[in-house]
Amino acid sequence: MIGRYGRADVERISAVTSGIKEIREAIERARQNRDAGRRTILFVDEVHRFNKSQQDAFLPHIEDGTITFIGATTENPSFELNSALLSRARVYLLKALTADDIGQVLDQAMEDKARGFGDQNIELPPETKRMLSELVGGDARRALNSLEMMADMAEIDGKGMRVLTPELLKEVSGERSARFDNKGDRYYDLISALHKSVRGSAPDAALYWYARIITAGGDPLYVARRLLAIASEDVGNADPRGMQVGHCRLGLLHPRWPCGRGTRYRTGDSFIWPVPPKATPYIPLLKPPCVMPKRWQTMTCRGICVTHRPS
Repeated sequence: MIGRYGRADVERISAVTSGIKEIREAIERARQNRDAGRRTILFVDEVHRFNKSQQDAFLPHIEDGTITFIGATTENPSFELNSALLSRARVYLLKALTADDIGQVLDQAMEDKARGFGDQNIELPPETKRMLSELVGGDARRALNSLEMMADMAEIDGKGMRVLTPELLKEVSGERSARFDNKGDRYYDLISALHKSVRGSAPDAALYWYARIITAGGDPLYVARRLLAIASEDVGNADPRGMQVGHCRLGLLHPRWPCGRGTRYRTGDSFIWPVPPKATPYIPLLKPPCVMPKRWQTMTCRGICVTHRPS
């Protein structure tokens, strides 16, 4: 679309399968286009997979106007891309699709006769559409894959229709994976949200973010260390017991203790520290495995809760 409106040729390469050779070939074609009076847009998918020298190879050609560079990445460009490349580009954040957006994608798939189900006797009830739109967490590809699987598995009724029921959706949806990554942006977003919930005296929010971290496979020992830091930096002398409780809970994560027991008791730390000392009834609300509605596992952190991961 950008190439059509910009009246430019588009070169596409993937950083996963390409190297310096493919970059040079694309640049050479761009030079030929420039000599012929045509512009060239070079689109690089997963640009963060290129190393420093490969990213530097674009710089002179961006500066002399041989190419208009567009890179796509799922990582934070501030950490994964060279500062020299970033200084010659603008960063645009593409947000996840909303449930309404996913609903529109499903409607288009149901109406499209060439690439969808428009010429087939398939019915997508509103309830199934709503459930699927909320289930995929903004992932249109997953929504379309689930829709296709339901269409393949649905049985023909007496009217010759294949109805995609909520029960069928539950069969094809499988386990829902939480939004989490190993030492990436989402990892530190959740840790920061837990920290700020305690700091803001919001025990329910602290328990929620704690459950998000544990159910997604976060390291319980790291959470225990963060709670110990909270006891020192945020609670401090307001409640000196915080450090004692934190050290005791950290000891529960010793290999001789079952991991579940340490997880259970650490929930008490999250629940005690955000509220006044006189209002600290501890009930182990989260027994392994942590129980929480699956639709909550893809909720995003508010901007006020986000802290960038260390460089």
